[in-house]
Amino acid sequence: MSTATEPSAPSSDPAGADASVSPELATGWAMSREGREIEIELAAFVAWETRLIDEARYDEWIALFTDDGHYWVPSGTDQRSPGGEASLAYEDKLLLRLRAQRLAHPHAHSQHPASRAIHVLQPSRLVGVEAEAWILRTPFVYAEARGEQELSLAGVAWHHLVGPLASPRIRLKRVDLLSAGAALPMIQLFP
Repeated sequence: MSTATEPSAPSSDPAGADASVSPELATGWAMSREGREIEIELAAFVAWETRLIDEARYDEWIALFTDDGHYWVPSGTDQRSPGGEASLAYEDKLLLRLRAQRLAHPHAHSQHPASRAIHVLQPSRLVGVEAEAWILRTPFVYAEARGEQELSLAGVAWHHLVGPLASPRIRLKRVDLLSAGAALPMIQLFP
């Protein structure tokens, strides 16, 4: 992984892994029992993290990020870095807190009626280890509703998780939207 301000993109390798990842880990089918147990624990963390978003528990969600953690939604799946071209979102913990405060503010015009969201996840797969971070790939479908309007998006979330297995933290959450290059309506919450 690059620096905290320039997170690297997932590899173009179809398995989502880079050359430093063992073939057993990248393919998943030949992973050791220990590797499977780690993957199960980390997948449960990703499911919990997503549930916090769906339940609008933003303070708890933001607390899952490292102090130098980032939430990144590139403007295209081929975007290698948030620097040099616009992203749909590139937020550190401070910006995430400000956005959560705006969403909760009683006078936030865009939140009357309040937005609601739900993620439907495919199983998270451990696809690599890089710079002391576990890298998980999670395909998803995301729906966001506000009043009578509903938005549906699909994509892949890439979590770079650090720390002890019992309490990992998010160094980077990259969300590659399937339709990232298209004109998108306003996204209020966090795909």
